[in-house]
Amino acid sequence: MTSEQEPMRSAPAPEAPPLAPARRPRNRLARILRHRWHDERDAARAIDAAALRRLEQQVAASEHRHSGEIRVSVEAGLPLSYLWRGASARERAVALFGKLRVWDTEQNNGVLIYLLLAEHAIEIVADRGLARLVPQAHWDQVLAGMREAFRAGRFEAGLEAAVRAVDEMLAAHFPLAEGAHNPNELPDAPDMR
Repeated sequence: MTSEQEPMRSAPAPEAPPLAPARRPRNRLARILRHRWHDERDAARAIDAAALRRLEQQVAASEHRHSGEIRVSVEAGLPLSYLWRGASARERAVALFGKLRVWDTEQNNGVLIYLLLAEHAIEIVADRGLARLVPQAHWDQVLAGMREAFRAGRFEAGLEAAVRAVDEMLAAHFPLAEGAHNPNELPDAPDMR
């Protein structure tokens, strides 16, 4: 990805406190164990099949209002390779942004909403077409609303609110012309890992 293609950063990454060399392996091991403890069944419990269908329908309906594309991705835990090198949830979200081809939309206005259950981490990655039009403060508000819902265990409600917020931004900046059709460039179903 060139710097021109770099996706928008949804929330500033907190600076990690420096770790003493003796503690680092223990913290890495604890993180690996926490992520390996979570699996696809945890993701399915957090967002069941009926909720997945409702989210898919919400994304599909949203994409009739604008030319953007929305992807939702829920992951139980990071892959071992990410854990071993100490990668952040943000790094994984950006990688999935590419892997799920969210960056590959005609108007560069795809958005990934990412939830990592093992760390209760959420990220929104918007392609450059939308990122340059939406202030960081707006994304921070969306993330704050999602965090509140997730703390209460309402994962579907948090994701629905995020899709609504992204839909509003896409409809404001990339509305469909009267009678126009938005070709569905990406799947509407949430990506579950």
